[in-house]
Amino acid sequence: MIRPLSLLLAGALVSHAALAEPDVTYDPRLNAPVSADDTVFVWGQRELGVGTGTSASEGSVSFGAFADRPLLRTGEIAEVIPGLAVTQHSGSGKANQYFLRGFNLDHGTDFSVSLNGAPLNLRTNAHGQGYLDLNILLPELVDHIHYRKGPYFAEVGDFSAAGSADFKLFGHLAENFLTVTGGEHGYGRVLGAVSLDDKSYMALDASLSDGPWSNSERLRRGNFLYNRTVGDWALTALAYQSQWNSTDQIPLRAVQQGKLSSLGTVDPTDGGRTSRLIFTAQRQAGDGLDASLYLQRYALKLWSNFTYFLDDPVQGDQFEQAENRWISGGQVSRQLALSSDWALHTGAEARVDHIGNIGLYRTRARVLLRTDREDRVDQSSAAVHSSLDWQHAAWRASLGGRLDVMAVDVSSSNRLNSGQRTAALFSPKATVAYRLSNELELYADAGRGFHSNDARGAVASVAPVNGAAVERVQLFAPATGGELGARYEREGLSTSVAFWALKMASELVYSGDAGDTQSSNASQRQGIEALLNWTPVKGVNFDLSAATTHARYLEGPAGENRIPNALRYVLTAGVAIAASPRASAELTVRSLGPAPLTADGSINSSSSTLANLLCRYNFDHVSVFAEVLNVFDRHDDDITYFYTSRLQGEPAAGVDDIHVHPMEPRTLRLGIRYTP
Repeated sequence: MIRPLSLLLAGALVSHAALAEPDVTYDPRLNAPVSADDTVFVWGQRELGVGTGTSASEGSVSFGAFADRPLLRTGEIAEVIPGLAVTQHSGSGKANQYFLRGFNLDHGTDFSVSLNGAPLNLRTNAHGQGYLDLNILLPELVDHIHYRKGPYFAEVGDFSAAGSADFKLFGHLAENFLTVTGGEHGYGRVLGAVSLDDKSYMALDASLSDGPWSNSERLRRGNFLYNRTVGDWALTALAYQSQWNSTDQIPLRAVQQGKLSSLGTVDPTDGGRTSRLIFTAQRQAGDGLDASLYLQRYALKLWSNFTYFLDDPVQGDQFEQAENRWISGGQVSRQLALSSDWALHTGAEARVDHIGNIGLYRTRARVLLRTDREDRVDQSSAAVHSSLDWQHAAWRASLGGRLDVMAVDVSSSNRLNSGQRTAALFSPKATVAYRLSNELELYADAGRGFHSNDARGAVASVAPVNGAAVERVQLFAPATGGELGARYEREGLSTSVAFWALKMASELVYSGDAGDTQSSNASQRQGIEALLNWTPVKGVNFDLSAATTHARYLEGPAGENRIPNALRYVLTAGVAIAASPRASAELTVRSLGPAPLTADGSINSSSSTLANLLCRYNFDHVSVFAEVLNVFDRHDDDITYFYTSRLQGEPAAGVDDIHVHPMEPRTLRLGIRYTP
């Protein structure tokens, strides 16, 4: 697969080498030619926010040539957002695990992400509500990310209680390129991008990996991107397909007893297949009227076994989660200047998810044993939002709100779990900023946000397997929060600090793994975030972010109010050095604090630290690079859970135990990039 693709791309690059190129100069820090009228950014450098931002925890990061940041997985590009951690507890083709502001976001429930105007979170997903798979991204073609924390922004809706991020791809290529990378554990990747003319470009990406696991991952992944500018509109088409074997979390007791390697698996037939098509059209004319439309096609088949032989001691506990859907929608917004001090920002959006089939099945070695439930779901939503913005002298303020309406129609294999439901939620928002000087600004923010709950849980009456009555969830799970912060900026230095709090009325969610509703009490999280970005001399950049969180349930027995998997702290740091116009290096470090694994806090996960390094040397048309992932070969865990499982020969009731997914051991990758 990789060889034909590389030949195709090489031919395309040569054939387009004669195309007229804009007048460019070479920026050694970015490892890319940059047009004279382009703005140059470096990794970790946040765009200036004093006088423009609305909170201390909001920002933008431009990546330029993102290849200078070492990455084990595609989703790790999101870790440039301060306080966000991206890990994995399964195969590389599955959505990542995200941690932000004391949330174990599972696969994205309270972290909203869009790509060129198209939402990536999936409502009523077969595996988890808000399922967020970032594998469709090509990191080298991401122009910038604008991120926000907290529910203070009227234009952001579903899944944004903890935060949100908007990914924007490059509108045009500065240069054609072909990159080939290879490494340990059967890793290989070919990526090529070529300008078709001055208004369009395309890119192809193919990768494979066996991973370090005892059971070969056999990851096979392909991505395609096409972008074209037509008048005021940017048209984008993306396609992604992947298949893999999974090594899910394993019981610690089996490793300690020598029955299982730390890189081993209990069920070697776990894994998945997924595909996604996205078409977007964005209007960005600079006249205050923005609009976007999108159409998506998505499919998933996921085989998992977390409890092994607890539920079925003969056939095992493997289950399949599968779905296919179409998603369509769009949004429009308008910025109107009312006077020199006042402006009105209004907008509307709509989204329709047509899920033709979504099911939960019991399997053995991916062979169907029985159907636990099967549904067809139509889920639609509409929203209007508005904010009145005021700016006078050193003051800026915004007062606004958002009204969301959602309707669901579920047709289930069990008629008791079929039904329709409609709900509405109004979310007020407010922000205030005061500029003490040209370098220092203070912020205060408050608002309500939400995540939607699974449509099946909103209409269900009985559990699909045992027929027991279940509690229906509300369609909206609201969250109310506030934040105080400050930002200081001067030449070469940017710092910010934020004190925040967030209260969830309930964390009721639909569990795709069990096929029924699981509930929790109201919760509250509060914490502190700090960011430092410093360029002491030309060619050297330091970046440090720190976040600590106190997370508790507000109800329940005394001493049993910890929220499992709520990390106590997240530390990230990076240093990028351009030693010369040709040589550069970048080191990133991420440290995750311990987290309670049980509500009483009697069992906790251990902290973990991961360091990655990338070194590059540039020749005239070729650059060579080396990545060392997990530089210090730490034997920490990517993620840790505590629950009951059963291996063959163990008591029928199972064993309560810690289950871990280890970090991948130190890995070396080498690559070459050719630009005609």
